[in-house]
Amino acid sequence: MAKAQHFYGIHAVQAILSERGTDASALWVQDGRQNDASVAPIIALADTYGISVQIAGKDALTKLADSPQHQGVVLQARPKHVGDDADLAALLQDARARQTPILLLLLDQITDPNNLGACLRTAVAMGVTAVIVPKHHTSSLTPAVAKIAVGAAELMPLIQVTNLARAMDNLKQNGVFVYGTALDDTAKPLAACDLTGDVALVMGSEGEGIRRLTAERCDQLVYIPMVGSAHGSIQSLNVSVATGMVLYEACRQRLAAAI
Repeated sequence: MAKAQHFYGIHAVQAILSERGTDASALWVQDGRQNDASVAPIIALADTYGISVQIAGKDALTKLADSPQHQGVVLQARPKHVGDDADLAALLQDARARQTPILLLLLDQITDPNNLGACLRTAVAMGVTAVIVPKHHTSSLTPAVAKIAVGAAELMPLIQVTNLARAMDNLKQNGVFVYGTALDDTAKPLAACDLTGDVALVMGSEGEGIRRLTAERCDQLVYIPMVGSAHGSIQSLNVSVATGMVLYEACRQRLAAAI
């Protein structure tokens, strides 16, 4: 059984209690905040599961969370289940049975917890089916990621695959069209691509972008046109920002196709 961790932040803690309260074992609340409008519902949820609620000082919570950004609540809980290759196969099988188009987000070596958390948050908002990451050289689903994701980490299936290139081959064999973001001569503007069917979108790491082997597995490379301003232009975006733009275009197209 996975070792319990200390999760923190109003939204992250409330999401854990709402989605998998039986995984939690103790809740610490900052002294003086028990009756706060945002904290009282968390205490009520904890009581529902018979979870120990302890009142502590702000500094004690900071030490537990290893962060001052706890917002007055820290929850001891087991980490969320992270899927594997078998779960990906089951997801594809279920999608075929339901005949429901899937939208997958593949993150290639995203090591910054802030970026992973932000990507998970956007993925939930834009209707992503699941987020897929490689097992190695990627940020894990830590309490810091959960805090940044403001509850989205509990709502979005996260799948770690042993080999990302092999997983992409598997997706393609199952009829999923794989787009990769890259500044390449063969890349098409994002809006010129059909993102309405079974689609996987691959986003690269903060510094290097998607790896060569990853790019070679893509059916089509795409880029986000950037026109710049009167003062100059840039050639790249933070990966979480770029992910938001790419997923918005996919969501926009899929909503329009459903009308």
